[in-house]
Amino acid sequence: MADAPLAQRKCRPCEGGVSPLPESAARVLLKDVSGWELVEGKTLRKRVTCKSFLDAVALIQRIAPVAEADDHHPDLHLTGYKRLMIDLSTHAIGGLSENDFILAAKIDQLL
Repeated sequence: MADAPLAQRKCRPCEGGVSPLPESAARVLLKDVSGWELVEGKTLRKRVTCKSFLDAVALIQRIAPVAEADDHHPDLHLTGYKRLMIDLSTHAIGGLSENDFILAAKIDQLL
């Protein structure tokens, strides 16, 4: 399944005990998601400007069940009433895992 597109993969449970992805590996996976950036090598971030406050809230509501289904949850920051910043990181390992890129690809499908 590792050859399947990211959006078709399932996040795997991560309780720690493994190393975060090296930045070089994260940069390779970054090519498979659109409009995301690496922040300090530990966070995957996307900024989305919605049409209105309600559109931004609706996007959060569409992201929530996708994240819950994979048991991998982003940090969602709604500011300026319509700007949503989505941060992904695997907190249990203090950095990025493949799960972050899988969820990023699934979020991209919602946009």
